Order: sequence, then structure tokens, then C-alpha cells
Amino acid sequence: MPEPDTRELVRRWISGWVVSRGAAEPVDQPWGWTIDVGAPAGEVGRHVLPEPTEAEVRKIAEDTTAPATWLKLFAEDATVRPWLGPRWRPDVPGFLMSVPLAPDRPVAPAGFTVTTWERGGVLRVLVRDGAGQLAARGQAGLAGPVAVPDQITTAPAFRRRGLGALVMRTLQSAAYERGARTGVLVGTPEGRALYTALGWTTHAPMASLVLEPRPTE
Repeated sequence: MPEPDTRELVRRWISGWVVSRGAAEPVDQPWGWTIDVGAPAGEVGRHVLPEPTEAEVRKIAEDTTAPATWLKLFAEDATVRPWLGPRWRPDVPGFLMSVPLAPDRPVAPAGFTVTTWERGGVLRVLVRDGAGQLAARGQAGLAGPVAVPDQITTAPAFRRRGLGALVMRTLQSAAYERGARTGVLVGTPEGRALYTALGWTTHAPMASLVLEPRPTE
């Protein structure tokens, strides 16, 4: 079976991401998708372009007026930044990655416990120390055969103990048990190293930019 192209992988990522974040259904566009998010942390919505062109990006940027609207452009930062004006602030770049899912039995290090549950199509994993303190966590949006890990974090005091890998392996195995067979995510540069060590393949870079308010707004 041939490998899916970038557009298909981005579509799969979106399908689980909207579940994980409770966002609206993606709206198909000629160039990709628009998603209403409405997140209190500052994301009104996003435009996702799996194969951005300069003409498309410039037109979208010109038509976008609401601050906290994001562009997710699957191209190198250096390529797309010259297409956008100064109000578009670049954020941390990402990497589109995927992995075949398989059953696993990850074991928590001594002194830690793992709790896993699912609600509304979102898998969650919580790792705590012996005192019950949050050590690491993560979640994954389930969309049929696809699982999209999201918001994987390890508390600063518990880093470099393999807990991020434990969260990911637990999510991947739990997603497989629920019928998912492919994992897709967009990882940060820091997360990419962890995911690569766990067998994930990088397919494309992603530039991320947000429209800031005008100085008088």
C-alpha cells in the first residue's frame, strides 16, 4: 500500500485534533481547511494549508481580520514568512509525523502510577508520583482508524525519567485497543526527538503563525 501524501496525512491529523480540542468540524476549502476553535487560551480559529502557495497565503492573510486566527502552513518557516506582513507573528514550528499503532504493555517506573480513561472520543493518560502529584500527562483524539496524540507534557521536576515515552506508549496502545491503527501528530522540535525514538516518521515541516491585534485594538 502506498504511503499517504501530505494532504491525506494532514486531513487525518485534523480529524483527531478537532476531537481532542473540542473544535468545530473542519470546513473544506480549495487550499485545505478552516476550523473554528474558540479556545480561551487565544485561538479563534485556524486555516490549515497542506501545500501552501504564495498566492493562497497572501489572499488568506489579506482576508483575515480577527486577531488570534492562526495559519498552519506545511512548509518551511523561511519559505512562508516573506509572504506575510508584520502582524503575523511566527510561533514554534512543527513537524508532521505518523506511526503504525500496535498493542503494547508499558510499565511505569517504580513509584509512579498510570491512569487511563476515555470520554467523548478523547483518550487521556495521567502519570502521578507516590504522593499523587502530577508528573506527566497527555491525550489523544480518536477518529476511527486514526489517533492524534496531543498536549503531551511532563512536569519540570519529573523530566528525563522516561515519563513522556510512557505517556505516548500508553496512549498508542489504548488507541489500538479502540480500533485505531495509525497515529498522526504535529510535534514541536523538542517533542520530535521523543517521537522519533518511539518509531515515528517525519513527513513535513509546519510553519505556525498567528495574527496579532493592531496597536490600537
